[in-house]
Amino acid sequence: MAAIAISGPFGAVKEQASGLYAQTLAERGFITLAFDPSFTGESGGEPRHVASPDINTEDFSAAVDYLSNRPDVDANKIGILGICGFGGMGLNAAAMDTRIKATVTSTMYDMSRVNANGYFDSMTPEDRYALREKLNAQRTADYKNGTYAKGTGLPDKLTGKEPQFVKDYYGYYKTPRGFHERSINSNGNWNETSALSFMTMPILTYSNEIKNPVLMIHGQNAHSRYFSEDAYKKLTGDNKELLIIPNANHVDLYDNFEKIPFDKITEFYQQNLK
Repeated sequence: MAAIAISGPFGAVKEQASGLYAQTLAERGFITLAFDPSFTGESGGEPRHVASPDINTEDFSAAVDYLSNRPDVDANKIGILGICGFGGMGLNAAAMDTRIKATVTSTMYDMSRVNANGYFDSMTPEDRYALREKLNAQRTADYKNGTYAKGTGLPDKLTGKEPQFVKDYYGYYKTPRGFHERSINSNGNWNETSALSFMTMPILTYSNEIKNPVLMIHGQNAHSRYFSEDAYKKLTGDNKELLIIPNANHVDLYDNFEKIPFDKITEFYQQNLK
Protein backbone atom coordinates (compact mmCIF):
# COMPACT_ATOMS: atom_id res chain seq x y z
CA MET A 1 0.00 0.00 0.00
CA ALA A 2 0.95 3.65 -0.36
CA ALA A 3 2.10 5.45 2.78
CA ILE A 4 2.44 9.07 3.89
CA ALA A 5 4.63 10.47 6.71
CA ILE A 6 3.20 13.65 8.26
CA SER A 7 4.58 16.23 10.67
CA GLY A 8 4.07 19.82 11.82
CA PRO A 9 3.23 22.51 12.59
CA PHE A 10 6.46 23.88 14.07
CA GLY A 11 6.10 23.57 17.85
CA ALA A 12 3.09 21.25 17.64
CA VAL A 13 2.69 17.56 18.43
CA LYS A 14 1.23 14.66 16.49
CA GLU A 15 -2.01 14.85 18.47
CA GLN A 16 -2.71 18.22 16.85
CA ALA A 17 -2.84 19.06 13.12
CA SER A 18 -0.60 16.27 11.81
CA GLY A 19 -2.71 13.65 13.55
CA LEU A 20 -5.84 15.12 12.01
CA TYR A 21 -4.31 14.98 8.53
CA ALA A 22 -3.05 11.45 9.17
CA GLN A 23 -6.42 10.17 10.37
CA THR A 24 -8.27 11.77 7.48
CA LEU A 25 -5.89 10.38 4.85
CA ALA A 26 -5.94 6.95 6.54
CA GLU A 27 -9.71 6.97 6.16
CA ARG A 28 -9.11 7.63 2.45
CA GLY A 29 -7.02 4.52 1.95
CA PHE A 30 -3.42 5.37 2.83
CA ILE A 31 -1.13 4.06 5.54
CA THR A 32 -0.20 7.19 7.47
CA LEU A 33 2.37 8.04 10.12
CA ALA A 34 2.10 11.25 12.15
CA PHE A 35 5.29 11.79 14.13
CA ASP A 36 6.72 14.19 16.69
CA PRO A 37 9.98 15.81 15.54
CA SER A 38 13.16 15.06 17.47
CA PHE A 39 13.43 16.65 20.93
CA THR A 40 9.68 17.40 21.08
CA GLY A 41 6.51 15.63 22.16
CA GLU A 42 7.03 11.91 22.65
CA SER A 43 10.16 11.74 20.48
CA GLY A 44 13.51 11.25 22.20
CA GLY A 45 16.59 13.43 22.37
CA GLU A 46 18.17 15.93 24.73
CA PRO A 47 18.04 18.83 25.30
CA ARG A 48 14.30 19.17 24.88
CA HIS A 49 12.58 21.85 22.80
CA VAL A 50 15.38 22.29 20.27
CA ALA A 51 14.89 22.57 16.50
CA SER A 52 17.48 22.15 13.76
CA PRO A 53 17.32 22.50 9.96
CA ASP A 54 19.44 19.37 9.61
CA ILE A 55 17.83 17.15 12.24
CA ASN A 56 14.27 18.14 11.36
CA THR A 57 14.87 17.44 7.67
CA GLU A 58 16.35 14.09 8.69
CA ASP A 59 13.22 13.38 10.76
CA PHE A 60 11.25 12.97 7.55
CA SER A 61 13.85 10.58 6.11
CA ALA A 62 13.80 8.58 9.35
CA ALA A 63 10.05 8.22 8.92
CA VAL A 64 10.63 7.01 5.36
CA ASP A 65 13.20 4.50 6.69
CA TYR A 66 10.54 3.06 8.96
CA LEU A 67 7.74 3.02 6.40
CA SER A 68 10.01 1.49 3.73
CA ASN A 69 10.57 -1.55 5.94
CA ARG A 70 6.96 -2.22 6.89
CA PRO A 71 5.62 -5.34 5.17
CA ASP A 72 2.32 -3.58 4.40
CA VAL A 73 3.97 -0.62 2.65
CA ASP A 74 5.20 -0.50 -0.95
CA ALA A 75 8.58 1.24 -0.58
CA ASN A 76 8.11 2.79 -4.02
CA LYS A 77 4.87 4.49 -2.93
CA ILE A 78 5.87 6.74 -0.04
CA GLY A 79 4.95 10.41 0.22
CA ILE A 80 5.29 13.07 2.90
CA LEU A 81 3.17 15.96 4.10
CA GLY A 82 4.57 18.87 6.10
CA ILE A 83 2.51 21.53 7.85
CA CYS A 84 3.72 25.06 8.72
CA GLY A 85 7.46 24.94 9.57
CA PHE A 86 7.52 21.27 8.66
CA GLY A 87 6.26 22.17 5.22
CA GLY A 88 9.64 23.78 4.68
CA MET A 89 11.42 20.82 6.27
CA GLY A 90 9.39 18.46 4.09
CA LEU A 91 10.30 20.33 0.92
CA ASN A 92 13.94 20.24 2.02
CA ALA A 93 13.64 16.50 2.64
CA ALA A 94 12.17 16.01 -0.83
CA ALA A 95 15.28 17.65 -2.28
CA MET A 96 17.51 15.30 -0.27
CA ASP A 97 15.64 11.99 -0.23
CA THR A 98 14.79 10.52 -3.63
CA ARG A 99 12.67 7.81 -1.97
CA ILE A 100 10.01 10.47 -1.35
CA LYS A 101 7.78 10.12 -4.39
CA ALA A 102 5.26 12.89 -3.67
CA THR A 103 5.32 15.88 -1.33
CA VAL A 104 2.54 18.10 0.01
CA THR A 105 3.19 21.27 1.99
CA SER A 106 0.38 23.00 3.83
CA THR A 107 0.56 26.61 5.10
CA MET A 108 4.37 26.41 4.81
CA TYR A 109 6.97 28.37 6.76
CA ASP A 110 10.61 28.68 5.71
CA MET A 111 12.12 28.54 9.20
CA SER A 112 15.59 29.52 8.00
CA ARG A 113 14.26 32.64 6.33
CA VAL A 114 12.07 33.80 9.19
CA ASN A 115 14.82 33.25 11.78
CA ALA A 116 17.49 34.98 9.70
CA ASN A 117 15.38 37.79 8.26
CA GLY A 118 12.40 38.21 10.57
CA TYR A 119 8.83 38.38 9.35
CA PHE A 120 8.47 39.90 5.89
CA ASP A 121 12.29 40.08 5.66
CA SER A 122 12.31 43.13 7.93
CA MET A 123 15.70 42.48 9.60
CA THR A 124 18.88 44.17 8.40
CA PRO A 125 22.34 42.53 8.52
CA GLU A 126 23.03 44.72 11.56
CA ASP A 127 19.87 43.44 13.24
CA ARG A 128 20.94 39.89 12.50
CA TYR A 129 24.42 40.40 13.92
CA ALA A 130 23.01 41.93 17.08
CA LEU A 131 20.69 38.95 17.47
CA ARG A 132 23.61 36.56 17.02
CA GLU A 133 25.55 38.40 19.71
CA LYS A 134 22.59 38.16 22.07
CA LEU A 135 21.96 34.47 21.43
CA ASN A 136 25.61 33.49 21.67
CA ALA A 137 25.92 35.31 24.98
CA GLN A 138 22.91 33.29 26.09
CA ARG A 139 24.70 30.09 25.08
CA THR A 140 27.54 30.99 27.43
CA ALA A 141 25.08 31.67 30.24
CA ASP A 142 23.16 28.45 29.52
CA TYR A 143 26.33 26.40 29.79
CA LYS A 144 27.30 28.11 33.03
CA ASN A 145 23.84 27.65 34.54
CA GLY A 146 23.28 24.13 33.27
CA THR A 147 19.86 25.14 31.97
CA TYR A 148 18.37 26.57 28.79
CA ALA A 149 16.73 29.97 28.65
CA LYS A 150 13.34 29.85 27.01
CA GLY A 151 12.39 31.90 23.98
CA THR A 152 9.29 34.02 23.64
CA GLY A 153 6.18 31.93 23.10
CA LEU A 154 2.50 32.66 22.80
CA PRO A 155 1.04 34.78 25.61
CA ASP A 156 -1.14 33.10 28.22
CA LYS A 157 -3.70 35.86 27.71
CA LEU A 158 -4.32 38.25 24.85
CA THR A 159 -4.28 42.01 25.33
CA GLY A 160 -6.03 42.66 22.03
CA LYS A 161 -3.02 44.57 20.68
CA GLU A 162 -1.31 41.53 19.16
CA PRO A 163 -0.99 41.07 15.38
CA GLN A 164 -3.87 39.13 13.89
CA PHE A 165 -1.73 36.08 13.18
CA VAL A 166 -0.75 35.86 16.87
CA LYS A 167 -4.45 35.99 17.76
CA ASP A 168 -5.02 33.20 15.24
CA TYR A 169 -2.27 31.07 16.78
CA TYR A 170 -3.68 31.70 20.25
CA GLY A 171 -7.13 30.64 19.06
CA TYR A 172 -5.71 27.28 18.02
CA TYR A 173 -2.99 26.43 20.53
CA LYS A 174 -4.27 28.02 23.73
CA THR A 175 -7.94 27.01 23.57
CA PRO A 176 -9.69 23.62 23.60
CA ARG A 177 -9.74 23.80 19.80
CA GLY A 178 -6.13 22.64 19.58
CA PHE A 179 -4.47 22.69 23.01
CA HIS A 180 -2.23 19.78 23.96
CA GLU A 181 -0.12 19.56 27.09
CA ARG A 182 2.98 18.29 25.23
CA SER A 183 2.82 20.97 22.53
CA ILE A 184 5.51 23.64 22.81
CA ASN A 185 3.14 26.22 21.34
CA SER A 186 0.36 25.27 23.76
CA ASN A 187 2.27 24.70 26.93
CA GLY A 188 5.91 25.76 26.69
CA ASN A 189 8.64 27.54 24.76
CA TRP A 190 11.46 26.68 22.40
CA ASN A 191 14.95 27.06 23.84
CA GLU A 192 15.98 30.61 22.96
CA THR A 193 19.26 29.65 21.30
CA SER A 194 17.57 27.11 19.05
CA ALA A 195 17.16 29.83 16.42
CA LEU A 196 20.91 30.17 15.81
CA SER A 197 21.43 27.21 13.48
CA PHE A 198 18.64 28.36 11.18
CA MET A 199 20.27 31.77 10.69
CA THR A 200 23.24 30.42 8.71
CA MET A 201 21.95 27.10 7.38
CA PRO A 202 19.21 27.86 4.85
CA ILE A 203 16.85 25.07 3.91
CA LEU A 204 15.51 24.84 0.33
CA THR A 205 18.94 25.52 -1.22
CA TYR A 206 18.48 22.62 -3.64
CA SER A 207 14.70 22.61 -3.92
CA ASN A 208 14.99 23.42 -7.63
CA GLU A 209 16.38 19.90 -8.06
CA ILE A 210 13.27 18.12 -6.75
CA LYS A 211 12.13 15.86 -9.58
CA ASN A 212 9.13 14.21 -7.93
CA PRO A 213 5.71 15.91 -7.73
CA VAL A 214 5.02 18.67 -5.20
CA LEU A 215 1.70 20.23 -4.18
CA MET A 216 1.95 23.41 -2.11
CA ILE A 217 -1.18 24.69 -0.35
CA HIS A 218 -1.59 28.05 1.35
CA GLY A 219 -4.38 30.32 2.57
CA GLN A 220 -5.16 33.49 0.66
CA ASN A 221 -5.22 35.55 3.85
CA ALA A 222 -2.28 33.89 5.62
CA HIS A 223 0.49 36.18 6.87
CA SER A 224 2.88 33.41 5.81
CA ARG A 225 1.67 33.12 2.22
CA TYR A 226 4.87 34.62 0.80
CA PHE A 227 6.88 31.63 2.02
CA SER A 228 4.98 29.25 -0.24
CA GLU A 229 4.79 31.67 -3.15
CA ASP A 230 8.53 32.29 -3.17
CA ALA A 231 9.42 28.62 -2.60
CA TYR A 232 7.11 27.60 -5.44
CA LYS A 233 8.85 30.01 -7.85
CA LYS A 234 12.08 28.12 -7.31
CA LEU A 235 10.61 24.69 -8.13
CA THR A 236 11.10 23.29 -11.61
CA GLY A 237 9.17 20.88 -13.80
CA ASP A 238 5.53 20.60 -14.80
CA ASN A 239 4.65 18.35 -11.82
CA LYS A 240 4.64 21.19 -9.26
CA GLU A 241 1.51 23.08 -8.18
CA LEU A 242 0.68 25.95 -5.83
CA LEU A 243 -2.92 25.99 -4.60
CA ILE A 244 -4.17 29.14 -2.83
CA ILE A 245 -7.27 28.57 -0.69
CA PRO A 246 -9.70 31.54 -0.83
CA ASN A 247 -10.45 33.34 2.44
CA ALA A 248 -8.23 31.03 4.51
CA ASN A 249 -5.71 32.22 7.09
CA HIS A 250 -2.62 30.36 8.30
CA VAL A 251 -4.25 28.25 11.03
CA ASP A 252 -7.39 27.48 9.01
CA LEU A 253 -5.27 24.83 7.28
CA TYR A 254 -4.49 23.19 10.63
CA ASP A 255 -7.98 21.87 11.29
CA ASN A 256 -10.73 23.55 9.25
CA PHE A 257 -12.31 20.78 7.18
CA GLU A 258 -14.18 23.35 5.11
CA LYS A 259 -10.88 24.86 3.93
CA ILE A 260 -8.32 22.05 3.94
CA PRO A 261 -8.60 20.60 0.39
CA PHE A 262 -8.54 16.94 1.38
CA ASP A 263 -10.12 15.87 -1.92
CA LYS A 264 -7.30 17.57 -3.83
CA ILE A 265 -4.64 16.11 -1.51
CA THR A 266 -6.12 12.62 -1.88
CA GLU A 267 -6.21 12.91 -5.66
CA PHE A 268 -2.60 14.14 -5.71
CA TYR A 269 -1.34 11.15 -3.72
CA GLN A 270 -3.49 8.67 -5.64
CA GLN A 271 -2.03 9.89 -8.93
CA ASN A 272 1.57 10.05 -7.77
CA LEU A 273 1.82 7.03 -5.45
CA LYS A 274 0.36 4.48 -7.85
